[in-house]
Amino acid sequence: MNKSCTPMLSSWYVWHYPHPWLIKGTAYLPVHKYQTLVYSANSLFQLRDIKRAEAFYKKALQYRKSLAKVKGKQLEFPKDCTSEIDVKYQLHLCYVHQKQFFQATGILESVPAKQRTVKVNMALGQLYQQCGTERPAITAYKEVLRECPLAMEAAQGLLQMGVKGTEVACLMVNGTSNVPNMEWVSLWLRAHAHLNAQEYVPCAHTLKQLEERSPLQENAHMLVTLGRAFYYSGDHRNALSTLQRVHLVDPLLASGMDLLADMYHRDRKSKELEQLANQLMSSSSEVHPEPWVAMAYHTMLNKRPQRALYFAHKASVLAPRNVEALVLKGNLLLELKKTQEAVIHFREAMQIASYRYEPVHGLVQCYVYLNRCKEAIALANNACKEMGYTARALTLYASVMLKEPLYVSRVRSCLEKALDKEPSYLPAVHLLVEIYEKSNLHELAIDLLRRQVATHSTCRLHLALADLLVRDRDEERALHHYQIALNLEPTNERALRSLRRLEAGPDQLEPSYELDPEEAAESENDEAVEDTDSELGQNWAEMDLTFGSQ
Repeated sequence: MNKSCTPMLSSWYVWHYPHPWLIKGTAYLPVHKYQTLVYSANSLFQLRDIKRAEAFYKKALQYRKSLAKVKGKQLEFPKDCTSEIDVKYQLHLCYVHQKQFFQATGILESVPAKQRTVKVNMALGQLYQQCGTERPAITAYKEVLRECPLAMEAAQGLLQMGVKGTEVACLMVNGTSNVPNMEWVSLWLRAHAHLNAQEYVPCAHTLKQLEERSPLQENAHMLVTLGRAFYYSGDHRNALSTLQRVHLVDPLLASGMDLLADMYHRDRKSKELEQLANQLMSSSSEVHPEPWVAMAYHTMLNKRPQRALYFAHKASVLAPRNVEALVLKGNLLLELKKTQEAVIHFREAMQIASYRYEPVHGLVQCYVYLNRCKEAIALANNACKEMGYTARALTLYASVMLKEPLYVSRVRSCLEKALDKEPSYLPAVHLLVEIYEKSNLHELAIDLLRRQVATHSTCRLHLALADLLVRDRDEERALHHYQIALNLEPTNERALRSLRRLEAGPDQLEPSYELDPEEAAESENDEAVEDTDSELGQNWAEMDLTFGSQ
């Protein structure tokens, strides 16, 4: 029988083939009506008729309350009768489906604390965490772990809210001390503790150990965590390969695929991005924001920012606290010259995840465009402290300080410190080369670029080095690097022009490599972005949507 028909048949069965209590020869009791109401509500819920299911659950609860006492005696319900707690849990699911989180929390809170089951405490913890009320969420998650020590989602929630890993480990390890082959739990806890402490390199190292030493080698959820660690640290190359593995292991998993879509967009991988977006949309677009984020990046790559904004808005409606959706909306609004609205979204993303680089970078860009450079500098400085003076944060700070003459003297030391932290961080390299050129320190610039091309052969680096070698009257080596740049990108017009001018004579070459400071905090692929202003006039008024902050 077709499974899709089962809820409808079960609803029909309730009314035409009654419960055994109602079979001829048995007495009809008021509890039978209560149970029939619950069965009807369950059937409607399975049929996705959420409003009617909600109404039936409420009727069942009201009817049960009226049966609390019959003729002065406490009415006893049969053991196989659905409990009041289970009905309230189902009613909470109806509210969640309708995004009525306050009502969902209220109905679960009406269950006395001592009577709350594991699933009730788990649902309460998730609702509290989503609303930002951490103290009751921590209490609820701890109650879950006391009864179910291997409830990984509860442990992860506690770590996300700042509970120490040792405290969570006590709750989990003590409950699994008699269970064999549980050594991987401590590694799992350590990895997530590092992740939530913004210690991404130790997190990745621990997860790799976990992958080698446990049966979790192809576990999709563990690989998503590893991909997030790489992505948050700015290691997009490893993040891309890891999340591609996730998609191969579990093609229907939505978690982490918004990050994969972002990296496909950065690398201009249009075919891969289209396939990813279509596959996600066909499997989980109703409940997860990731398919809409992927579709937004795909349309953004096709130079349709208005439509991309629509998809990003859909993602933020499904998950109002999703950082990727908020950052994407902010970037799209910034591209559409709606800077004030972009500021709102970047600020909201920062409130949710102050440790993330992307919201800070977006907000700094907004302040620069609004000529609020002092605020941009202060924000970038705070980001350096928040993120532990990483190469990305220091480079962003340096790029903003270039806007103010008073801070120019500090830019060079800031960039050199960034390269000490991460010698191969190319945005810092490009910006520092520009600083060296402006200071007439050509030898330092050439030496820096030579070290980089020895390990990272990119068209942009070879072009920069060739331009500097021409200035240094080393035409033979300059020609060599121009040819390498063309081998890497055969259609690069700048490399073609420079090569032709070098053949015509060194004096005909265009000015040496220059970089706008705002590009310094972007990846090296950002120079390939074309102007999309001609597309901004597309008429999407029929959508009639307001893209304000969620």
